[in-house]
Amino acid sequence: MKVYPFLLGLAVLVAAAPAWSETPTTEAIWAIVQQQQQEINQLKQQLAQADEKLTVADQKIAETDRKLAQADAQLAATDQKVEATGEFLDSIAAPAALTKTHVGGYGELHYNNLDADDSSRDLDQVDFHRFVLFFSHEFSDRIRFFSELELEHSLAGDGKPGEVELEQAYLDFSLTDQLSAKAGLFLLPIGMLNETHEPPTFYGVERNSVESVIIPSTWWEAGGALTGHFENGLSWDFAVHSGLAIPTQGSNAFVVRSGRQKVAEANASDPAYTARVRYSGIPGLNLGMTYQYQADASQISGDGLDEGQLFSANAAYSIGAFTLKGVYARWEFEGSAVKAAGADIQTGWFIEPSYLFASDYGNWGIYGRYEEVDAARRQDQFTQNEVGLNFWPLDNVVFKLDIRQREHDLSSEEGRDFFGFDLGLGYQF
Repeated sequence: MKVYPFLLGLAVLVAAAPAWSETPTTEAIWAIVQQQQQEINQLKQQLAQADEKLTVADQKIAETDRKLAQADAQLAATDQKVEATGEFLDSIAAPAALTKTHVGGYGELHYNNLDADDSSRDLDQVDFHRFVLFFSHEFSDRIRFFSELELEHSLAGDGKPGEVELEQAYLDFSLTDQLSAKAGLFLLPIGMLNETHEPPTFYGVERNSVESVIIPSTWWEAGGALTGHFENGLSWDFAVHSGLAIPTQGSNAFVVRSGRQKVAEANASDPAYTARVRYSGIPGLNLGMTYQYQADASQISGDGLDEGQLFSANAAYSIGAFTLKGVYARWEFEGSAVKAAGADIQTGWFIEPSYLFASDYGNWGIYGRYEEVDAARRQDQFTQNEVGLNFWPLDNVVFKLDIRQREHDLSSEEGRDFFGFDLGLGYQF
């Protein structure tokens, strides 16, 4: 029953068979061959183009590789240079300790034009008075070194007016937050000028006479000192140090300034002691008092100059732009020779009001100063009036002008009386 569908399908296939069994002609075969040859040629052409592109790509890859190799070589060379530079810098760069070493200094140039009653004492000169360098170093947070090297009057040597001086060279030790100590060669804690005397910090071309004649600034000695301070603005200093060696004969007899030994193979037979108290707990106010004791002011026993005592006080008070300053100093010496010469009491004082003006170009300051000095030599017994002007284009640079008039107490010294003016410039860094 199911055979009939199969036979029917077979008949259909037989009917279609003649179309498949026909043999192709030569022309048809040739056409097929030509068509295939064209396709082969196209494939060859495409393959050649692909080979050409591949060759170009290979060349580009090779060039890129070459450039990368050059870049790697340059980078390696750069790394070598950086490493070499680093090693060089490490070799020449300041070691860690040297980065804690600091340099500073100050200097001042003066022009003095003074007309004296005795014309032979007139003064008309220019002088680079001081050239100073500071060096300091921090060994640690608690131990530091400070020094000051000075050339005076520009030229030093035999027959020359100047000197090369070591004015400070000491170690400072921070013992606690309120207590420190120093040992070495240091400036004595006396007056206003002795420790702080950079030109931009004071008025006048020349330093005041009280702190040059009575307090022989700049005054340094060798020894040790303690300094303490409190939060209320009170501080104190106590120092044990080398003493003066004041001459007792000649033109400089009993002249305090001539007694400075400057720690140059100094006679240390008799020491000296200095104590100071300061107060700055009120804004604008600074007060100081100093006492010094010289065991033997000449360092020679039995020469008529024995112990000496120095009392000094200083004050400064600022209200806005106005400031008033003053210093008082008094020496009392024991000994038959110094009393006979009338030099056992030597005193000096000054008062100085000033006013500061601010401008777009810098700060201007005007001041006046009155001084009285009564020292050992007759030429150091005088009164002096002074007025002047300071101009600071920058805080650490100053130009100065002052007018001075000095009158001596004794008629025998009237030839030294003078009137004149001074010009100066100074800096600190």
